[in-house]
Amino acid sequence: MNKKILILDDDPDILDVLSYFLSENGYDIETLESGTKVFESINHFHPDLILMDVMLANMDGRKICRAIKLTPETKELPIILISGTHDLSESLNQRGAPNDFVAKPFDIEQLLHKIEQQLAA
Repeated sequence: MNKKILILDDDPDILDVLSYFLSENGYDIETLESGTKVFESINHFHPDLILMDVMLANMDGRKICRAIKLTPETKELPIILISGTHDLSESLNQRGAPNDFVAKPFDIEQLLHKIEQQLAA
């Protein structure tokens, strides 16, 4: 059974590229362009990992991450945040922090490596 990744980004082009690349690497993918239905998606898709942009049109990805990490049913779900404007390294040890982060522009092979690390943990 393939591992499942939920991708949350408000840029349809990034969703397309990541979906294609990760599908080609054997992952089942679900995408969201908004954070408003993230818990609904988690409940029906049951992802093994969430890949999420920090800057979303309608929400802050860090707040969504914190909400997921502070919910008992989802706190163990690995989350990798993607940011082109924020250095998240200092926030990795804070309460509700993501498991890892990737800076934009990112190398797709580096991202795949980080995903594999989180899924193996």
